[in-house]
Amino acid sequence: MCDADTRYTGAQTAKIRAIITQAVELVIGISGSTGVIYGIRMLEVLRELGIHTHLIMSEWGAKCIPMETSYTAEQVASLAGTVSGAHNMAASVSSGTHRTGGMIIAPCSMKTLSSIANGYDETLLSRAAGVTIKESRKLVLMARESPLSAIHLENMLKLARLGVVILPPMAEFYTRPGSVSDMVDHGVGKCLDQFGIEHDLYPRWGKGPADSA
Repeated sequence: MCDADTRYTGAQTAKIRAIITQAVELVIGISGSTGVIYGIRMLEVLRELGIHTHLIMSEWGAKCIPMETSYTAEQVASLAGTVSGAHNMAASVSSGTHRTGGMIIAPCSMKTLSSIANGYDETLLSRAAGVTIKESRKLVLMARESPLSAIHLENMLKLARLGVVILPPMAEFYTRPGSVSDMVDHGVGKCLDQFGIEHDLYPRWGKGPADSA
């Protein structure tokens, strides 16, 4: 009995492995809204888990990074497996023939959300999201705005009816977070849950102080 890999040539094995990698690749978008730390932490965690990421940063998403964090846009880009410019409409993720496991936009500004809801593919970020929808792949939007206007809510409802997951980074306290980092990890973990990705970013309900009450 021979090893399974010996049935294929080196080129065939490399091709098979490339297909597997593409199938689990997650597209990560960072748009121009407060909360870019969610996208940054998402990239860090997925890298630790060995999941290939394809990063798209909007112009203002990149500008928000040094405003809100100690990172530079270049440092954030280095966390991703692949990076495509927001105006590179020829990038692989602009086509449905490029297989991915879905997309997360963290944070998702109301401008980006509106462009997705109305099919206005002005940038690669909204184009890749539109491709995710049309290919029936999972799209998670960490919508970031407060308060929400009727326009925002109508756009969210329109997308939710198409199966898009609207997942604002809500603060939670049942885990008794001890830092901002704990709260960020909770938001990131909630996104990863949508893709069935195992993690230990926060304690699950039923595994904490409430059990002893």
